Amino acid sequence: MKTYLLLLLLLTSLLANKTDYSIIIQQPFNAGLFAITENYNRTISAVGFSNEYKEKLTTPHSYSNAFEYLSHTARNFGPQMHILTVDAKAHILLSEQAELSHFNKAIAVVKTPSNGFFVGGYTLDGFILLLKLDAKANIIFSKMFGTKNYDRMNNMILLRDGGVLAIGSSETSRSTTDNIFNSGLGNTDIFLTRFSKDGKILWSKKYGTPHDDNGIDAAEAIDGSIIVVSTTSYEKNRDVTLMRITQNGNRIWLKHYKEKKSEANTITPKKIIRLKDNTFLVVLTQYNEMQQEHIHFIKFDLHENILLDKEIFTTYPSEINDIKEYSDGKLIAVGYVKDSYNTDGLAMILDSKLKLLNQEHYGNDNYDIFNAVTIMYNSQAAIAGIYTDNNSQETHMWITKLNPDASMVQLPNIPSSFYDKLCQLFQKEIATKQIEIKQDLSILLTGKSLYFHAGVSKLTQKQKRLLKVFNKKLVPFLYKNRKVIKTVEIDGHTSSEWGNVDFTQKYLNNEKLSLQRSFETLSYLFTNATKQEKQWLTKVTKGSGYSYAKEISIKGKEDKQLSRRVSFKIVLKNK
Repeated sequence: MKTYLLLLLLLTSLLANKTDYSIIIQQPFNAGLFAITENYNRTISAVGFSNEYKEKLTTPHSYSNAFEYLSHTARNFGPQMHILTVDAKAHILLSEQAELSHFNKAIAVVKTPSNGFFVGGYTLDGFILLLKLDAKANIIFSKMFGTKNYDRMNNMILLRDGGVLAIGSSETSRSTTDNIFNSGLGNTDIFLTRFSKDGKILWSKKYGTPHDDNGIDAAEAIDGSIIVVSTTSYEKNRDVTLMRITQNGNRIWLKHYKEKKSEANTITPKKIIRLKDNTFLVVLTQYNEMQQEHIHFIKFDLHENILLDKEIFTTYPSEINDIKEYSDGKLIAVGYVKDSYNTDGLAMILDSKLKLLNQEHYGNDNYDIFNAVTIMYNSQAAIAGIYTDNNSQETHMWITKLNPDASMVQLPNIPSSFYDKLCQLFQKEIATKQIEIKQDLSILLTGKSLYFHAGVSKLTQKQKRLLKVFNKKLVPFLYKNRKVIKTVEIDGHTSSEWGNVDFTQKYLNNEKLSLQRSFETLSYLFTNATKQEKQWLTKVTKGSGYSYAKEISIKGKEDKQLSRRVSFKIVLKNK
């Protein structure tokens, strides 16, 4: 059924020897990603949820309303919006949980012109949620809206004026005090809410029939009108509804699509996109008599004309959650494929006439699914989804990249930059927090036993053992790359203390101490070096003492222990 891949757990952003671009982010309890976008700097960001548990429970009491009870229980355990940003080398640049007052899930993300994000979702207790974030995921504003009954957002799309449109469903409300929505039209109604780029609600409307109606997705036409896809459910049937509305939400036309092959119509729309020829494509899930999923496409134009109606039958039950179009008219669709005991992420490549060109399955022997895809500037597809380890009951956040043929993007075997090579060399020491490497090629010795005691410059046995391991890696690496290295600096530092002496004497005493610490460490660098390495080191090594000029401060207060240290810095010839 499937293609087995080794999906390595990314515990930090510095794991090496990875081949596939596949990032699994574990959090306590369940977690998952539902939307993804490319940033202006060519990184990618994805949103979803991770769960948290609050030990302090609220005092129980009786409830007269089921939604009030749900709101109460939601305060103790539930999901919070989570946003991730990763770069081309699978490094995690940002991982933030919103921690809003209501538990919630994020289901959509779009870019803002200022390189921030609009994030859409819903709270566990039935409100619609819209957030605007800056590029570092700081919340600019957060809005909750909806009726006093249960509402849910299914998607959010970016509009050409920089605003967004939220699409979803709302339980019927007969109360005239609901100042955002009109009274309900049926059991469940379609809701649409349009926001300006500043987060102001421009209009909010309900649509539907006396039956259950659910807004699924929308796409903006070239003239600014909006095509909305939704469902209408009654008895054993579920119809697909296509609706065109104006920019102000007024209905232009409405078309119901019914499956004619069986008495029980069980089709569910998943996604709608506008194609480059300004027609529209709806992706649906079609259920057969055995209630097994397969894939269904409908292509139509602005004037209600159905241009193509096609089903794709696969060996195993399959469903598409998202689809995007390449510049050459081909499409990539992602979702899942499953058998009795296993679910995999599914990627399909189709031509402009929806002919299946290729498909691949990705995952493990458990529950794995692709939820969203975006096509990047280089034609790679970035995908967000859910991954489950073998023998695990918890889901994890999953980001991966695929090539235009649906094969997985491979990471380079050898890092391209000097910084990445250093990180790869010392991945174990970085993971155990013995050292820290900065982009300017500074190497900080951060292990607790690597700091000096006050007034001491001689290396302890623990320092020597750690430096021996460190030097055995560093010296051969430096010698191998000697053609690009200008200087290797070893800098000694001190805290600002020195008994009861005046300022000048305190500085000079610490300057001498910092030079002694530099000398002791520099001397140890030569201990296990070869003759050739020693000869080269004498030409490039430089010892310096900074006294307490570069003391370490935390929250404006000097940390004396962290200040008593030695650091390395590699200076390249082209810098």
